[in-house]
This record gives sequence, C-alpha cells and structure tokens, in this order.
Amino acid sequence: MSQGTHKSTGPTVQISDTPPRRVHDASDLIRAVGSILIVLAVTLIAVYLKGVASGVESDVHNAGQRMDWLADVPTAFLQQAVTVTVVIAVLVHLLFSREWLQAITAPLAMFCGYGALWLVSTLILHAHSEALIGAFNSQSTIGTSVLLPDVYAGMAAFLTAAGPRRMRSSVKWSWNALYAVALLMVVISANTISSVLVSFFIGRAVGMLIRFAAGTQSKGVWGSALVQTLESIGIHVTSLSRVGSTQEEGNPLVPTLADDLVESSRIYSASAEDGRAYTVSVLDGQLHTAGYLIQLWQWAKLSGVSMRHDRSVRDSSQHHLAMLLELKDLGLPAMHPYGLAENGESSVFVLSTDEQLQPLTAERTGQQEVKELMSYLARAHARGYTHRRITPETIAQDQEGRTLIAGWHNGDNASSSANIALDKVQLLILAATRIGCKEAVEAAQEVWGAKTLIGLIPFIQMVAVPKATRMNPQWNKQILKDIKEQIRSLAPPQTAEVTSQVTLSRFSLRSFLAIALLVVAVIVVITQLNFQQVIQAVRGANPWMAALAFGFGCLSWVGCALTLGIFIDSKRRHPLAILISQVASSFTSVSMPAGVGPAFVNLQYLRRIGYNTTLATAIMSAVVAVQFATTFLLLIGIGLFTGRNTLSGMIPTNTLVIVIGVVAILAALAMAIPYTRRYIVDKLLPIVASYARQLIDILTQPKELLIAATGAILQSVSLGLSFWACLMAFGWHTNVFETTFVFLLANTLGSAVPTPGGLGAIEAVLFSAFRLAGVPSAIAISATLVFRVVTYWLRIPLGAAAMRWLGKRNLV
Repeated sequence: MSQGTHKSTGPTVQISDTPPRRVHDASDLIRAVGSILIVLAVTLIAVYLKGVASGVESDVHNAGQRMDWLADVPTAFLQQAVTVTVVIAVLVHLLFSREWLQAITAPLAMFCGYGALWLVSTLILHAHSEALIGAFNSQSTIGTSVLLPDVYAGMAAFLTAAGPRRMRSSVKWSWNALYAVALLMVVISANTISSVLVSFFIGRAVGMLIRFAAGTQSKGVWGSALVQTLESIGIHVTSLSRVGSTQEEGNPLVPTLADDLVESSRIYSASAEDGRAYTVSVLDGQLHTAGYLIQLWQWAKLSGVSMRHDRSVRDSSQHHLAMLLELKDLGLPAMHPYGLAENGESSVFVLSTDEQLQPLTAERTGQQEVKELMSYLARAHARGYTHRRITPETIAQDQEGRTLIAGWHNGDNASSSANIALDKVQLLILAATRIGCKEAVEAAQEVWGAKTLIGLIPFIQMVAVPKATRMNPQWNKQILKDIKEQIRSLAPPQTAEVTSQVTLSRFSLRSFLAIALLVVAVIVVITQLNFQQVIQAVRGANPWMAALAFGFGCLSWVGCALTLGIFIDSKRRHPLAILISQVASSFTSVSMPAGVGPAFVNLQYLRRIGYNTTLATAIMSAVVAVQFATTFLLLIGIGLFTGRNTLSGMIPTNTLVIVIGVVAILAALAMAIPYTRRYIVDKLLPIVASYARQLIDILTQPKELLIAATGAILQSVSLGLSFWACLMAFGWHTNVFETTFVFLLANTLGSAVPTPGGLGAIEAVLFSAFRLAGVPSAIAISATLVFRVVTYWLRIPLGAAAMRWLGKRNLV
C-alpha cells in the first residue's frame, strides 16, 4: 500500500491507498464483437443488396462532382503522409505520457490489423466468388495482391489500441484525419464504401481485442482526489484507508457486505473530523461494464419478469441509494446510506458504519431465521419492492442479530406479481438448501400462507434459481421436485392437476430448437430444392391423382396418431392434440433425419402432458418399435405375396457389419476401462433397466398393441398408396401391393441416411428402386419428385402451423 498525505481544510489527512490498476474493460470485447458483426452486415449488403450499396456510392460520387479538383490530389502520397503523421504524433504523445505498455501494443495492433486485412483479402480472392470480389474491388487495389485497402485497418487498429480517444487529443484528431482521407478516397472512386467500412471495422475489432488483452489504465478517483470528492458532500476526512488485500483486488467482481454487495467496487474506511466513521464504496465506470452485462443477461434470459439494466455507474449508484432509503423508511434493517458523489468516471457511494452486516452461515440458519427472512421479504413486497437476485451471499445479520436480505442494487419498486413470485421462489429454494424442503415449506406456509405457496408452483423451475444458489454443496435438482410435491400436498386435487408451468426462460430448449429448425429448414429449402425441375414434374402430373396422393399422405398422420394415442392414458388422451402433434412432425423432419423429428415431437408432447422423462421415452420407444416391426412384417408379407426377391439385394451388408463391429468395439472398450465400467453399471444400467421394464409393460398389453399395429400399418400403407397415386398421375398403371413393397423398402433404406428428412437419399433410392422395378426413368423421377412435394414440401407449412398451435398451448 502506498502512503500519502493530503492537506484538507482541517488537519493533515492520512491516506493509505493503492492506485487503480490496469483493467480489462469488458466493453472492449463488446465493441470488438460489434465490429465483427458490422463487417458481416456490410459484406452481405454489398453482395446481396448490391443495388442499395451502389445507390449510396452513386450519391457520394454525385456529391463529389462539384469538387472536380479532388481528382488531382496525389492519393498515394496523401495516405502515406497521414499514416506517418498519425503514427509519429500518437507514439510521441504516448511516450511523453509514459504510457509504455500502450506504446508497445499500439504498433503491434497496427501490424495485426494489416495482417488480419491481408488474411481476409486472401480468403475472399481464393473463394473465387465474382459477386464477393466485385463488391470490394476498387481502383486503388487493381493489380495488387490485397483486395481491401489496408491503410484503414492498420490505422484503425493502431488508434484503437492507443485510445480511447476521449483521453488523448492526439488520438482524437488522428481519427478525424483518417475519416477525412477515407471520405476523399470514396468520393474520387479510389475505394468503394463497402471496402472502406470492412477495412475500418476489421482494424477496429483487432485493436479492441488487443486493448482488452493489454488492459487500459483505470481513470477512477483515488487517494487525495477521493478525499476532495468526499469534502463535496460534507465529509472532512482525517484518515482514509483501502479495505481489502491484493488478492481481492485481482478479482474485483467478488462483492462484499461492507457496501451492500456492490459488484466491482473498491472499499475504503474513512474517519471524519467530527469523529464519525464511514464506509466509502467507489465504483469505476470501466469495471461497471461487467455488472451491466450480468444485468443484461438476466434481462435477456428471463421472460415475463422485468430486470434492471443500469447503463452507467451514476444510474446504478443513485438507484441503490434510493432502494436503501426506501427500505429504511419501511422500518426494515438495511445498510444506512449517507450520500453519493461523483468524480470523473467514478461514483462514490458513502455509507454510515452504524449498520454493519455479517454473513448468515448455513450453520447458524434454522427455521426461525428462515421465517425472519420470509417476513422481511413479505414486508418489502407489500410496498412493491423486489430484490430479484436472492443468493446465499445476500442473507445476513446486523450487529443486533436481526436477520435481513442485503444486496438491493439489482432490486426495484412498482414490481409485478411475477417478480414478487420469483423473489419468493428464490428465497424458498435457498432456505431448502439450508434447512431442508419440508421445513422450508412449513416456514413459508406459516409466514406467507398456503394460498400464496400454491401460487408459486408455476414459477418453481430451474431458470428461477440463481447460479450462486446452484453452486452450493447442498443443492441438487431433486430439491425442485420435492418442493413442488410438498406444496401440491397443500392444494386441492383439482388445483394441483390444472396448475401449469409459467414460461420464464427465453432460451428454453424448445425455443432454441424451434429457431434452429427454422434456420435449417430455410437453408435446406434454398440449397436443396431444384424448383425448375419440380415445377416441370408437377405440371405434367394429373392434378386429381396428385391431390389423391396428398390425401393419402395426410392419412398417414392419422395412423401415427393412432399408434401414439393408444399408449397414452385415457385421462390424458386428447385426440385432436395428438393428431396435431403428428402434423407438427412434418416441420421437424425438414431439419432432422427422417424418423428423428417425429420421435422428438412425441417425446416433447408426452413430457408436456405430464409424463416423466423415463416413461415418456418408453412410450416413444414403444411407438418406434411397433412402427419398425410392422414395416418389417409388411415387407416380408408383401414380398412373399408378390413373389419379389428384392429384399436380399438391397441391404448394405458390408456397411451394416462395419457399423455393428465399431459399436461392439466401443462397448468393449468402455467396459474394459474401470471408470467407465463403474459409471455404466452404477449410473446407466439402473436407468436402462427402469426404462426397459416400462417398455415391456407397454408392449405386453395385447389390445393396445393390436390398435398400435393397426395405426402403424395405416401409416405405411397410406404412404405406399400415395406413391402409387403419383405413378398413376403420369399414366403408369402398376400393382398396388408391389408398389407399396418397393416403396417401403426404398423409403426405409433412404431414411437411414442422416440427412434432414432423408433429403436427397430418399429421392435417389426411390428413383433407383422403381427404375429397377421396370418403371421408365422419366416416369420414375417425375413420380418421385411429385411424391416428395405432396408428402414433404407441402406439409412443411402445415407442420409449422401445428408447431405454433402446440406451442401456444405449452404442448411441445
């Protein structure tokens, strides 16, 4: 610690402080990512919206026509002169300011900017895309090996690493000079706008990454400047000392109760001339970015509840001060704020030391302490105040032994019922990790009442539990289930049955998969569908037979629904929802391998209607097993009936043997290793055994099994008839049974290829199989294309609508 003295209006001030270190500002990373996104956006606009880009560039050129004299400017000399001047001026400024590290990193960033630009140019040139090359090609780069102008990337990286511009005048006017040169080069058509922007932001991204890695000098207030800042709010300091060790300074995100858990703050102990002591919390703007990112993540992750996101240290500190004063006004124990001051990029939050908090450890937490915490929270909720991040660190006791909740800087007032419920859930789960689920529910029932507890059931889910609580050794996922069961036992039976989960997470597995499926579906449609060929095939087809093929394809949904529905308990069986879930599988098949999409939808639907994962998997597996068995038996039966011997020649024996051998080797290796063997025996086998028992129970019900087999036969036969109708649409008359046999065999083999919906593989196998069966090539390919249109492409929008219908009702 460095010692220093400062002359105040009174006696000499004793200062014990450490200057703020270089900090890795998270905002630099954000700006780097933003620059990369801008590069991508500019590239897409230049290539795919060429009219827009050309229009903007034309406007610039037209505006520059009034300055014809610019054409005589020696551009190469001008660029070199500006580059040399900027580099020398900024480096001299850095050296005279004794910014040694930045004097080293800035030139390194310039070299990296040139290198990154050269790499991007090389990749574009080697891509051999005329549209991409044409979007960036300009007069100044003709005949060179670099497509993009490198001066902007090098200078942007250099100035970014030497900055920020608000701190150094040389960096500020250097940026302005660089902008002027870039505008001039665009006006005289030496560079294109797109190439200049891409070069600029590549350099900007490189400079930001290097600046983040090297760190920037903190401009936070400290030492004598902090003493002067405290004088501005009436505190005449006699001594000021930094609280915390060097180790703590290395991890500034760890909050302490000394200033009510402010993240990334520096803590000081101050004594005033009047004998009073204060705790001084200094929050620097550069370190506030990390806390702001945490708030933004909570805001983005949670749906239906509001979260604070304070953009500046001023907003954060002022709100924290207001929250503590409001709690004190309620008569609740809380930290006692004195005042707030600002100096430069730092916010100084001063608290009186008459309120001091100590952590409430797990050993000292009993049911009585939990009741006090719940009463504390209930009183705050009664005035509309919510905490919004209750973790083990936030529960504390003051010097009088009163139990309270600290860390209100993320809280807010005028709160919604969802925020209030989320607060209660967080405290309830935290209490369960300390004293047990039963005891926590009993305490909550006594303080909050049974009705309030029952209303919390929809909010009790994993996303509601803060990460700090989940990191506790006492935490496990079973706590959520146990708490729900304890609360449901308090509710009337009809209430417990109809209570559905509230959607809190924006990034649930369902929403992520829905977006991923949509993206993959669009890519598949754009890249794989030959529209001209399909249109020609459809135009040549008999429309009535094509419509009949579509009808047979839709009938297969009924068969699938029958197979699934019979295994669902009658109380949970809703025929319309089951049928729509099978329609929805047509959407998932566009982005998942054939068979995987329907299985995924079935599993999600079963879980949403109340089945646990094991039983839902067993039912879904039973459906797959019945469908596979009936398809196999149909192939054997129709093959014997038609007298065809196609089956033996179409199974890829070598591939199948190789796959089986690889699986066997991997299984043997897994069992040969003691660790994996113990894991399989202790963890996996009990789960598999439980699943197998439930699967056997399902498959040993004769009536249900017969109805499920009927549905599977209806599904297979309907698709076979659909292809038969497609052949009839082109005037090719064939035996229905033989067509169904060849179709089932080819479709099964094509579906084994792990492409979305068997795309490409199914078409190829269907065409080859029917050509071998004697169908002319032209008819075989046309029938195959029409079949895929009516049973695959046309069903995608229907499946998307079905997914939306199920999603609104929380059924998938």
